[in-house]
Amino acid sequence: MKLSLCNEVLRGWSFARQCEFAAALGYDALEIAPFTLGPDPRLLTPRRITAVRRALADAGLACSSLHWLLVAPQGLSITSADAATRRETVDVMRRLCALAAELGAGVLVHGSPAQRQLPAHKGRQSAARQRAAGCWAAAADAARDAAVTYCIEPLAQRETNLINTVSEAVAMVELIGKPALKTMIDTCAAGTQEGDVVALIERWLPTGHIAHIQVNDPNRRGPGEGDMAFAPVVAALARQEYTGWVAVEPFIYQPDGAACAARAAGYMRALQEDRR
Repeated sequence: MKLSLCNEVLRGWSFARQCEFAAALGYDALEIAPFTLGPDPRLLTPRRITAVRRALADAGLACSSLHWLLVAPQGLSITSADAATRRETVDVMRRLCALAAELGAGVLVHGSPAQRQLPAHKGRQSAARQRAAGCWAAAADAARDAAVTYCIEPLAQRETNLINTVSEAVAMVELIGKPALKTMIDTCAAGTQEGDVVALIERWLPTGHIAHIQVNDPNRRGPGEGDMAFAPVVAALARQEYTGWVAVEPFIYQPDGAACAARAAGYMRALQEDRR
């Protein structure tokens, strides 16, 4: 299992300390939220990017992926009717594809629910959905050029009203029809919205549409901190010969981020050992 930790779990620490701690816990990589590196990914200097790469390398870690892509700068949206807003958003998405390549990541995960909301008025939703598709198509072209994969993340309805199931994400991916655009499975969202995560893995992994996995409980805490059984999830990934990254992404840190990261690493590695 290639295990990655979403770095915002340790966001109050320096990046070098995040790397050292994650490596000590047995993670293989960090999944980086760009807002933790600076207020705008377009303003990251070559020196800053080199320092991030060095911190990862010094700790023996990879950068598996980027996520929480559109948190910063503020005001981004792929569904906005304002063309200038969408142009800036696409500009950030393109830059993030290049940044992923610079950091050695192979995957970007587009969650960012607040930046993809459809308008409440039903009559305006179709046009907004088309605008989102246009932005994702532009990101897919940038991903192709950077030799990375851009993933649309299905999220539960409590987060967003655009793309709530893997089937909906696959439909969008197929509509856009760009090879660098895929989807992924987040066990919290999938468990909340669709229920049977194992069935989703067994249905969709063979299709080639799934390029990434995030693990978290539907209660928004880390794997092993709720009611979801992750042994069947790990077994399903093994049966399907999944070779991508498995990223730990809790949202609630109890008692704190460091303890949550440590518990998740121990839990996921124990499940791996049990299969040997």
